[in-house]
Amino acid sequence: MTNTVEWKKLQEDIGCFINARNWSGYHSPKNLAMALAVEASELLEIFQWMTQEESLTVSQETKQHIEEEIGDIMIYLSTISSKFSINPIEAAQLKLVKNEAKYPVL
Repeated sequence: MTNTVEWKKLQEDIGCFINARNWSGYHSPKNLAMALAVEASELLEIFQWMTQEESLTVSQETKQHIEEEIGDIMIYLSTISSKFSINPIEAAQLKLVKNEAKYPVL
């Protein structure tokens, strides 16, 4: 699958999940941004007391927890992105171009 096809499938799956539970009324951009920040904090919490070295070699259980939090982050990011018809993959690619100009290799 291409990134675009995978992205559209993910949006569709998330939309079906939300609609089946009648949660759309809770998904204003403000609420989604707040939920995204909370989930990013939950990812951060996993690493909170680890050393740099420990964060590089986590247990399988911790890796699964990281994966779950990344999944939550992606769901909220995808949902807020779809509210504004923004493809986050394309947004990241455009931002990389801007960052390359802003931070040139020395």
